[in-house]
Order: sequence, then structure tokens, then C-alpha cells
Amino acid sequence: MVLIIRSGLQVRTEKRPTAFWSPRGNPKRKISLNLWFHQSLDILWIVNGVIFVVLLFVSGQWMRIVPTSWEVFPNALSAVLQYISLDWPTENGWVNYNSVQQLAYFTTVFIAAPLAIATGVRMSGIWPKDAKTLNRLYPVEWARAVHFPTMIYFCLFIFVHVVLVFATGALRNLNHMYAAQGSADPNAYADNWAGFWIFSVSILVIAGAWAAARPLVLAPIARLFGTVSGR
Repeated sequence: MVLIIRSGLQVRTEKRPTAFWSPRGNPKRKISLNLWFHQSLDILWIVNGVIFVVLLFVSGQWMRIVPTSWEVFPNALSAVLQYISLDWPTENGWVNYNSVQQLAYFTTVFIAAPLAIATGVRMSGIWPKDAKTLNRLYPVEWARAVHFPTMIYFCLFIFVHVVLVFATGALRNLNHMYAAQGSADPNAYADNWAGFWIFSVSILVIAGAWAAARPLVLAPIARLFGTVSGR
């Protein structure tokens, strides 16, 4: 997500791309190297998301993030008040999520992600430009108006999520997320650093990928799938 957001902002702000990519079978279709990188990451993200959703329903874990009662809303308000007062909700995420977490994950997986995909596809090169009726029903301006706020939502979700992970018991939460260690006992694995070290390595990988995401590194990779040319 970090690289998707970074490359998306580059595409949004770049005025004169320094490098372009075009598929071997259609050299006339030329896009900036940054846009190629952004769309390639999008494809990987979509594949990962499809696998996640399939496993979510096959395993029955969908019940953890899909609200099944209207009580989720008053319960979420109560949980928000607890967060504001720094009296953290006592639910153990290894067993179940509280109502705020459930609504946040549901919104991210089943609303924000599909919106990002639908609007991204509309702005991409795979959208049929000659389909006049389809383009009239779904103008590209609508997609642009929704795609950027959706990215802002993901940024806020990531920020709040990371802050709460560290504020509500960093070692225990990181063990849940990174080391697949958990228990009904909220104090279990509280002093285990396995998740923290895996998290630290993942941060280094992300930082390295951020630094490497430049034409000098991207061009050789892009040439495996098409033609890279200068301005």
C-alpha cells in the first residue's frame, strides 16, 4: 500500500515523465513508467485481495469483519468513547474485534477497496475509450473525484491503525499480526519480541523499496514486460 500510494501521487503530480513504457504488441500505447509501476502494483494488490476475500469466506472468518446486527453502531459509539478517554476496549483481537474495528475493516475490505479498483480501472488504459454509452454512464471525472479521496481514506486508516497497534499493546499486537501468535489470554506473548523483529524487517524492506522505486531500477523490470523509452 505504501508503494501504491507513493506511485499514485507521483502519477498525479508529474508534469513531464522522464521515461515511458509501452506493451510489445501495441507500441502506440505509451504510458509513463510511474503509471506502469502504479498499475503493476495495483494488479498484485488485487490478486492478493481476491485471495484474501476467498479465504475469508471459505474459512468462515468473514463473520469477524461483517456486521450481522444493527447493535454494531451503538456498540461502536461506546468503543469510540473508550478510545477517546484512553480506556482501551478490552476485546482481544485474536478472538474477536470490537465494533469500531469491525466497521473499519468492513469498510476497508468491502467498500474502499472495490471503490479504488472500480475508479482505477476507469482511469486506466484497459478501459474501452470508444464505448460512448459506457463512458457517458460512467464519466472519467467521477472516477477521478472518488479515487483520490479513497486514497486519503487508506492513508488515514493506516495511520490510525498503526498508532493504535502501538498504543494498545505493541508487543502483543505485533505478535498477533506478524508472528501468528495469540491466545484468549490478553497477556499471552506480551513479552515476546518475535513479532516486533519481523515488523522491523518489514519496515526496512518497505524503506528499501521506496528508495529503489526510481527509473534506474524500474526500467530493467519494466523491459521484461514491454518497451521502455525516454522522453
